[in-house]
Amino acid sequence: MTDPTDPCLLFVGGAGNATLAVDVVETAMRQARARGLRIHVTNQEATLAATPTVGALADAVSVVDFERPGESAAWAREQAAAGAKFDIVFGVREMAQEAVAEVADALGRPGNPPHAVHRVRTKDEARAALAAAGFLQPAFRVCEDPAAAVEFLAGSTGPWVVKPRDAMGSEGVTRIDSRAELDDALAFLPGEGAFIVEEFIEGPEYSAEGVFIDGVPHVLAITSKELLPPPNFFETEYVIPALLPEAARLDIEKQVVAAFAELELRYGQFHAELWLTERGVVLGEFHVRNAGGWIHRMLAHVIPGLEWFGLVFDDVLGRPIDKEALKPVRGSAIRFPTPPPGRLVAIEGWEEVLAHPALLHAELAVAPGDIIEPHRSVENRVALIAVGADTPAEAQKLVRALDASVRFITEPVTHPPTAP
Repeated sequence: MTDPTDPCLLFVGGAGNATLAVDVVETAMRQARARGLRIHVTNQEATLAATPTVGALADAVSVVDFERPGESAAWAREQAAAGAKFDIVFGVREMAQEAVAEVADALGRPGNPPHAVHRVRTKDEARAALAAAGFLQPAFRVCEDPAAAVEFLAGSTGPWVVKPRDAMGSEGVTRIDSRAELDDALAFLPGEGAFIVEEFIEGPEYSAEGVFIDGVPHVLAITSKELLPPPNFFETEYVIPALLPEAARLDIEKQVVAAFAELELRYGQFHAELWLTERGVVLGEFHVRNAGGWIHRMLAHVIPGLEWFGLVFDDVLGRPIDKEALKPVRGSAIRFPTPPPGRLVAIEGWEEVLAHPALLHAELAVAPGDIIEPHRSVENRVALIAVGADTPAEAQKLVRALDASVRFITEPVTHPPTAP
């Protein structure tokens, strides 16, 4: 039982209704509990009902819609006026980050400036700010309609990427090599409204995972990524720490730290995407939240004793943090199997994966009879295998072998003939 005088964590946005989202939030809540924090969770009503284990870990739960501008901050002010005291304001969901910043600002608690969070969540605004500061960025254009996209293509050299202004998980992102492919890419965009067309960056993709300590970004590790071939951006593998020359790692860290300062971000966790190219480090999207894809579990293996969420709480509470201990000493890798699309008939070899002693986590999201869709975004992931090892190279070799040992047997889906 917590004491009502204990410091309180306001967890804005709670968890999304997915296994990964719930695991992230429950991990964060357990690390908060270990620090003697009370926990008050806010979330949308339907999602609270769908994530009962999160509510069970909290001291209090309130229905607040973080997607309605200003609602979370107004609710927090009312609570404070009624005598509630929130010492830490935090959240892990991408779509809740503006609400997290607005609540922290309203309560005078540590957080990121709301305008800075809005800027990085609006991809073109972040691109423009970084380019103006001299960081390498893809050339891009915000397009209100297809005609603007056609004009951008005519005045630049492909290939290009068509993407939403505000989304996550590679949702609606397509590479195109010609004007003829534009219409299909536009049809793949989620929703309506403005979108972005930008130059495709040639080079391996990475991300930097970290935490702000005393307002300064501290990179915990670099993640390497493997993707399926275009046109979409389905990520099939992560390795932590990335197998990189030391000079490249240091250059990435330098660029990321400088970019976060330029973007006026200073609080919480972070995940920054980038490419290594012949021109140097080209920065991609920046996020003030933990990385997805079970990277929170991988980092905990790579840096023994790491409590990524707990570092944020320790920072706010003024507790000492030994930054020298926050360095990778082991390796981890994850694979997202990509079976052929069709109706799933059988799965062979999965039980052997579950029994492997190096397994950190595995998940199977399909069963015989399900339809496996083409692999176009994180929404189409059907399974995952994450392992830990002494080195990243060993982890990569092992996870690839386990992935290859699983056989997904599918058959073509036959559609009934269309009525005349």
